[in-house]
Amino acid sequence: MLSVPRARAQVPADFAPPAPRLQSVVESAVAETRRQFPKLEPKHIAVTLVDLRDPAKPTHGSHRGGDQIYPASVIKLFYLAAAHRWMEDAKLTDTPELRRAMSDMIVHSYNEATHYVIDLLTGTTSGPELSGAELQAWFEKRNAVTRYFAGLGYQNVIAHKKPWCEGPYGRESQAIKAFEPKRNFLSTDDTARLITEIATGKCVSAKRSGEMMALLKRDPFSKEKDVDSQSKFTGSALPEGAKLWSKAGWTSQTRHDCAYVELADGRRFVLVTFTESHASERGIIHAVTRKVVEELK
Repeated sequence: MLSVPRARAQVPADFAPPAPRLQSVVESAVAETRRQFPKLEPKHIAVTLVDLRDPAKPTHGSHRGGDQIYPASVIKLFYLAAAHRWMEDAKLTDTPELRRAMSDMIVHSYNEATHYVIDLLTGTTSGPELSGAELQAWFEKRNAVTRYFAGLGYQNVIAHKKPWCEGPYGRESQAIKAFEPKRNFLSTDDTARLITEIATGKCVSAKRSGEMMALLKRDPFSKEKDVDSQSKFTGSALPEGAKLWSKAGWTSQTRHDCAYVELADGRRFVLVTFTESHASERGIIHAVTRKVVEELK
């Protein structure tokens, strides 16, 4: 089995203790968003908010924050963090090609780049079907990233699948049929924890957290015409002077964003919003963000 870097300095699952004030902000944001989008049911949205004005004592509130949801490309943030851990522990060689792949995976959300990173992290490759024993061994290796985050106390991280536009085929398809769970999963709480650790310099090391932040930096006021640009989710509702670091994900069924925000007035927060069955409603994440900015005092 591939050697997996040892999880260090476990952080409790309640990394940011729930706070009534933050819970009220989240509930208000979800209620207002549902008022604007009447067909949006409570089960179709999950939100976690972390107040980082005091990074030493973050607090959070959430709606369905512990529910496992298919994360689309947000899972790439977890592959990025794992790659830095592997490099830090000399389990993965830091090369220009790996750096190019990590950049394309996060900045442009390229699936092909993600495939390369996953292959390096797990010592597996896509390819023809395998025998039963070979497939079992392959799948054990492919689960390396899931095991790593479980060792850190993450509760709902399943990170063992490649993201596809077309496909999968061969052993990738075999594994989906043979093993549970059949998809990647994240919760908004676990996703908020990871980006909080990155934003506060606690993910792997301060230096590596800074390198991750550089890839997550977005221009919330970008004039890009692509309505699904990385900056067009949480960033679309931010006021003038705001700064944004984020990783979005979307499919025909899901629309998600994981964001760290700094406002001109000094407020700093993490906001993770996942939506299901309303992928065409681009305004949902905008509405949540706008209400959080209004209510988070």
